[in-house]
Amino acid sequence: MLKKFLDFLFPVSCPICGIKVSEHGQICASCWNKFDWISDPKCDRCGFPFPANIEKQTKMLCPNCLSKKTKLDWMRSSCVYDDASRNVVLPFKHASRLEFRNLMARAMIATLREFPVSESSELIVVPVPLANKRLFKRGYNQSSLIARPMAKYLNTKLDYDLVSRIFRSDMGHKSPKERKKNISGVFKILKPIAGKKILIVDDVYTTGATLNELTKILKKAGAIWVGGVTFCRTVKAI
Repeated sequence: MLKKFLDFLFPVSCPICGIKVSEHGQICASCWNKFDWISDPKCDRCGFPFPANIEKQTKMLCPNCLSKKTKLDWMRSSCVYDDASRNVVLPFKHASRLEFRNLMARAMIATLREFPVSESSELIVVPVPLANKRLFKRGYNQSSLIARPMAKYLNTKLDYDLVSRIFRSDMGHKSPKERKKNISGVFKILKPIAGKKILIVDDVYTTGATLNELTKILKKAGAIWVGGVTFCRTVKAI
């Protein structure tokens, strides 16, 4: 009865277009089909999507992974960063549209079906932290909000306080080289992690600078495996 009353007060609708749907947090089929969901063929290591006409083979690696520019041991993103995903991520990140976290979490959990089972023991889920100044201004860490469902799905530990971050200027309009320089040295590991495995959770994978830097210091601190999962990623020719 309480659920029916709440549904009456707050109609169950698609958070993107407003059309009626069956449950809160769900999006309609029309909006769902606007996303460019990443599927095979893709890089076995970082999940970079290959052209659809490439025949799927075992151990397919993208140029970045072949040249070891990608520091992560495993990486997946649910969809491509484009107009559809941008209209979810930016309001979620900067305009307190927290209802979008359900859509993002559901898509990311579907992506985690590819998570290597062999790495599930001694695994810790870690959201990419915000600097205190930015956290105070925003009021929440968007990565923390979507990390909890990831940990629950994998039935493993979630740690919000494993890593701290110092404040640096926003990276939104910086080049890949500027992003790499800007992110260098911003993270600090606060707890022992020797022998542990870490799954980093973030909203967007842009150039990989943030996740690569975090991976570098996690492994330096003793992590034996570091993976990542995001809702979307930029896809450019490499």
